Amino acid sequence: MKVGFIGLGNMAGAMIGGLIKSLAVRPEDIYGSDVNVEIAKKRAEEFGINTAIDNARTVEAADYIVIAVKPQYAAEAIRTIKSSLRPDQVIISIVAGKSLAWFNEQIGRDQKCVRCMPNTAALVGAAITGVTPNKFVTKEELTNALTIIKSFGRASVVPEHLMDAVCAVSGSAPAYVFMFIEAMADAAVEEGMPRQQAYEFAANAVYGSAKLMLDTGMHPAQLKDMVCSPAGTTIAAVRVLEESGFRGAVIDAVEAAAERSKEL
Repeated sequence: MKVGFIGLGNMAGAMIGGLIKSLAVRPEDIYGSDVNVEIAKKRAEEFGINTAIDNARTVEAADYIVIAVKPQYAAEAIRTIKSSLRPDQVIISIVAGKSLAWFNEQIGRDQKCVRCMPNTAALVGAAITGVTPNKFVTKEELTNALTIIKSFGRASVVPEHLMDAVCAVSGSAPAYVFMFIEAMADAAVEEGMPRQQAYEFAANAVYGSAKLMLDTGMHPAQLKDMVCSPAGTTIAAVRVLEESGFRGAVIDAVEAAAERSKEL
C-alpha cells in the first residue's frame, strides 16, 4: 500500500508519524507534496519519505491519497491533481466541511472517496476520527483506509449526515477541553497552587476521567455519582456548575460548531 499526502502540515505530519510508528506503511512507500518547499524538505528529513512540490507526482505514485489542506485551499488542490487521478485510487479527505459529493463535483466524475474528521490529538496518537466512505469504496479499501486513520488514534464509521456532529463533538472539542483545563488551573492558582503544578493536576484529572469512562464503559452519570459523596466537596461544585448553566452552555457551543461546519 502506497500513501500520498497533498499538504504536509501538522495533521499530515501526525498521520505520517503514526503510519511509520505502527509499521502500517514503510517510509519509502509514503509520498507527499506541499506548496511550501521548507515544509516538504522538513518532512523528508524527519520521516525519510518521498516529497515534492508537485501534487501530480504524489498522486501518480500513490494508491491512497490523503487531502490534508485547509478548506479554503481544497478546490485548488483538487484542480492540480484531478487530471492525474486514476479510477482505482482512493481519496482520503480530512478537509472540514467538504462532502463526498463535493469531491466528485470538483473531480468531475465518480471517484472512490473516504471523508474523515480527526482532531488535533492526532499529534500525540490519540485522535478520535469519524469516517464516511462513498458507495464506490470497497470493503477492502475501507479496511485499508481505516488502517491509515487508526495509526494515529481511534476511528469510527458514521453516516455522512452525522459528520457535522463529529466536527462539533470531537474535531473542535480540544478547544473546549483546553478552556476547561485552563479555568480549573486558574482556580487552583487562586487557591495558592503554582501555575505549572495547577496545569498538571487539571490536565491529568481530565485525562484520567476520560480514560476511566472509556476503559470501564460506565455511563458518565454513574461515574459522576461515584465522586459525589453526601454533603461533600464535589456535590457542592456540581451544584454551582448546574446553577451557572454549565451543561446548557456546552450543548449550545457544540450546536454552534455543528452549524458552522454546515456552512463551510
